[in-house]
Amino acid sequence: MTAVASPHDLWPQPLDTGWQCVSTPAGACASPSDLPAQGWLAAQVPGTVASARRAAGLLDTANPPPLAFDDHWYRLTLTGTGKRRLRLHGLATLAEVWLDGIRLIESDSMFVAHDLDIELHGSATLALCFRSLTPALAAKRSRARWRPRLATPPTLRNVRTTLLGHMPGWCPSVQAVGPWRPIEMLSDAPHAFDTIDLTNRLEDDDGVVSLTLHFVHPHDVDTCTATLNCGGCVSSLQWNDAYTLTGSVRVPHAERWWPHTHGEPTLYPLTLQLDDEHAISQSLGFIGFRSIEVDRGADGTGFALRVNDTPVFCRGACWTSADLVTLTGTEAQLRHTFALARDAGMNMLRVGGTMVYESDAFYALADEYGLLVWQDFALANFDYPTDAAFGASIEREATQFLTRTRRFASLAVLCGGSEVDQQAAMFGLPASMRAQPLFTEQLPAIAARERADVPYVSNSPSGGAWPFSTNEGITHYYGVGAYQRPLDDVRRAQVRFAAECLAFANAPDDATLHDALGTIHLHDPRWKRAVPRDPGAGWDFDDVRDHYLQTLYGIEPAQLRYEDPERYLDLSRAVVADLMGDVFAEWRRAGSACGGALVWQLQDLQPGAGWGLIDATGRPKSALHGLARTLQPIQVVMTDEGLNGLDIHLLNERAEPLHAQLELVCLRDGSVKVASASRAVELAPHSAQRIGAAGHLGQFFDFTHAYRFGPRAHDVTIATLRDPASGKIVSEAVHLPERRARERHDLGLTVRAERTADGWQLIIEAKRFARFVHIIDTHYRAAHDWFHLPPNRPCAVPLIPVEKLVAHASNAAFKADATCAAPAGEVRAINAISATIYG
Repeated sequence: MTAVASPHDLWPQPLDTGWQCVSTPAGACASPSDLPAQGWLAAQVPGTVASARRAAGLLDTANPPPLAFDDHWYRLTLTGTGKRRLRLHGLATLAEVWLDGIRLIESDSMFVAHDLDIELHGSATLALCFRSLTPALAAKRSRARWRPRLATPPTLRNVRTTLLGHMPGWCPSVQAVGPWRPIEMLSDAPHAFDTIDLTNRLEDDDGVVSLTLHFVHPHDVDTCTATLNCGGCVSSLQWNDAYTLTGSVRVPHAERWWPHTHGEPTLYPLTLQLDDEHAISQSLGFIGFRSIEVDRGADGTGFALRVNDTPVFCRGACWTSADLVTLTGTEAQLRHTFALARDAGMNMLRVGGTMVYESDAFYALADEYGLLVWQDFALANFDYPTDAAFGASIEREATQFLTRTRRFASLAVLCGGSEVDQQAAMFGLPASMRAQPLFTEQLPAIAARERADVPYVSNSPSGGAWPFSTNEGITHYYGVGAYQRPLDDVRRAQVRFAAECLAFANAPDDATLHDALGTIHLHDPRWKRAVPRDPGAGWDFDDVRDHYLQTLYGIEPAQLRYEDPERYLDLSRAVVADLMGDVFAEWRRAGSACGGALVWQLQDLQPGAGWGLIDATGRPKSALHGLARTLQPIQVVMTDEGLNGLDIHLLNERAEPLHAQLELVCLRDGSVKVASASRAVELAPHSAQRIGAAGHLGQFFDFTHAYRFGPRAHDVTIATLRDPASGKIVSEAVHLPERRARERHDLGLTVRAERTADGWQLIIEAKRFARFVHIIDTHYRAAHDWFHLPPNRPCAVPLIPVEKLVAHASNAAFKADATCAAPAGEVRAINAISATIYG
């Protein structure tokens, strides 16, 4: 009979409880014997000094102390006898490891793991010291050819630490210090695992998984047999020596792993079977099979991905952190954010060079949710040192990262770094003077050796005459955004792939502003502290959003903010939803050469109007809802073609053909039908189709009010894609020939709460077209929000109980309040003269 092994018997055991930490002035304690007796705090590992202080109620994240410039000590009592191996997965940043007063390890990178072999004789004290960064920042290294203003101080280029906490105007100054990754002791069980290396590849139509497994203790290779099971396919493993098992298993006609927009993210379970006197069966997790290539386009200057030989328009956002204080977050936090991203139609997240390498749980969840990952190495903006020691540190860091993530199908792009080449170019350096072998030689060689199945690019942005050229290669597009360009710049820029784009100060909902900040005014220092800004700029991203309020909506922001701050906030939320939807409609349209775009950023690091599409409490903002209306796998969008009227674009990213009914209607005064047409449409799998609205209608109609033969005949055009059998709406797009937001009407808006088997929903209906409907409820959030509502069509909106994050607990989780009251709140629309109350 086979026993299912307990993970506690085989895997390395986490040393996650019983820790204490204390802070001292830099250099005050040379060794653990000098440490004070008082002032110690309970500490969670993995964790940081900041997370220990937060748990003790001693951290003001808005005004944190400069933790990276003091010393900090951790200690833990170990018990046992015999030889043991400790594994320290990440120490931020200048660290020493002591055992019973003897220093055994010194580390100068938070991005590398260390193994430490020790011998215990009863009990021993493990101590970790995290030294001040000051000496390393003052050390002499090769002279930098440029000094970016992003990070402070500029000598951070010399230290392998995250820029999080060191970027004024971008995020709070919570600096990374402490054992931020797990510390483990390898198990003493007979079959205890040391390391597991899993790789997968496609051979013709088959999937092949290869395993190299190192054990802690030697085995009798003559009596112990082993097999690897992948989804029911079994193969024998071989002993290389008494410690090492290797082998492969083949899965005939393996189902592919897909980004969720294009298919199922199929994963196969892996099981190791060991047969000796113990007869153990152990799960090794899951693995997926896929191929990824870069398509440079017919002219050779583009950038797009082909997954499993199928073009994929990559869309999503740039990741920051699930929790700035711990730098990791919990599985519950990750799942919550991944679900919001997936449901919005995103299929890619970018982990940028200013952040950190994420946990194994992050990449495993990306596999599960069908989200591609664009991964920068943790390098950004700087002219990095060229000495041998720095090169060796990068070699170890990159190799360790790629080895531990080798099994994950979601890893789709490896990028040398963020805005490194761009910074040099903007300082005026020619290409010959800004090249760094780190990005053009060392990292691509490591990537080819460790993850040959993942495309590598040297920098983001890169590829054009200037690295940041928009019409070649990879760009960071802020034409619509920081550069305040009009919407028609989106087509003029000819973006091929935007690894960053569309940064706005996205105002969170009233509930977040109230819960996180209390009563707040728009010029309150607490509001402005959370508004992103670039160092040295005479403007911030509130100003960027206000520019579009004025140019797109015809609103004078300062006057409205003064006279009606509530409406100012509602219009601020609406305008970014508008912009997000319109820009992605342009990039996704039939005939577009754009291969993808990632919004800057996915989640805020502090409460307020940050770049995030999701606020710091986990609530989606209007910008995310705006994107959700444009990013779905089956989608209708419209583009304004001026004198050529409107183009309707039908998109089908699924593997099955689409049969649908396309309806087009134009309304005057939001309710009177002045033009309409309907036709059956068919889309092949993975295809896009353009239909001119004029041809669809079959007669002249000034859809865009470009000809201006008299007063405008309509105020809204609605394109609806329906399932012909059920009549269910598959997708819908709206075009407004005039977007000014001054007019407000009695929309005849009605709302009623209705209990369903799954909870509550609102039934919302209007007699007149309602623009950007928004639901406000103390105890619930709307499953979809900030949407347009055609007249005389009831809309059911599921309500989700507000999820509370138990943020400071070691097992932090989002928990819905199951006891909350029946829904009660209000529904607004930006063209409604007043809100409609319900409950």
